[in-house]
Amino acid sequence: MSDDAYFVHLGSGESDGTERFLATDRTVSLWAPTMQHGAPPSALLVRALEHCAPREGTRLTRVVVEILGPVPIAELEVRAWVQRPGRRVELVSAELSAAMENGERRVVASATGWRMATADSTAVHHAADPVLPPITDGREGKMGGMWGVGYLDTLDWRWIDEIGGEGPGRVWVRPKPDLVRGESLTPLERLFSVADIANGVGSKIDPEKWTFLNTDLTVHVFRVPDGEWIGVGAETSIGPDGVGMCAGVLYDENGPVGRIAQTVQIRERART
Repeated sequence: MSDDAYFVHLGSGESDGTERFLATDRTVSLWAPTMQHGAPPSALLVRALEHCAPREGTRLTRVVVEILGPVPIAELEVRAWVQRPGRRVELVSAELSAAMENGERRVVASATGWRMATADSTAVHHAADPVLPPITDGREGKMGGMWGVGYLDTLDWRWIDEIGGEGPGRVWVRPKPDLVRGESLTPLERLFSVADIANGVGSKIDPEKWTFLNTDLTVHVFRVPDGEWIGVGAETSIGPDGVGMCAGVLYDENGPVGRIAQTVQIRERART
């Protein structure tokens, strides 16, 4: 695995546990060289949720990430807290902040996660969604044109379907950098390091003519993924008033692990 990373850990606050990170150019978005793709900060927030008062025999089951503004390629602060404690079910929250040009600090992304106590349900294990074709059926290749920048260039791609074709887009991906330099990815960090690509995988419109930024992502995880590869099958529906919705399924090599939904803002690019 590459020595590159999306973030470099700069230290933690002694009083409140706030952690500081430096974003690298591996996080750069398709939409602007000064802002991050949604996946790396989403995974960083999930890292914070997992690190917050962890308890044996519990795990995150549903995570909602709100992207509150452009996340800059800069130094960031992350803090997390238990918002609603509970023995079997608790709500954990995290926020990511950055300094603005005027010197003020602003929260640019936040996350909430339901953390539940686990129990043995092997006898009734069931997945509602069909499996994704295996990685060996995928076509190897990087994203091309304006897609092949920054964060998108850090993924190992195996395409099951061509992007923009009929029906859902389907792909296997593997993040090559660490999330935080020197740390191994947890299964959920790995999942969220790529989940936000669903919007692009499911897109049917030309990014040179349209922008389609998502403002959020909601991921329900019914099974913790296993292995290095994450599968994404997604398709975006677009309404007549500039609002879209991406919905999809997330996989590991053993089958579906959860579902994702994203709200998408659709805008036509200015013509030159």
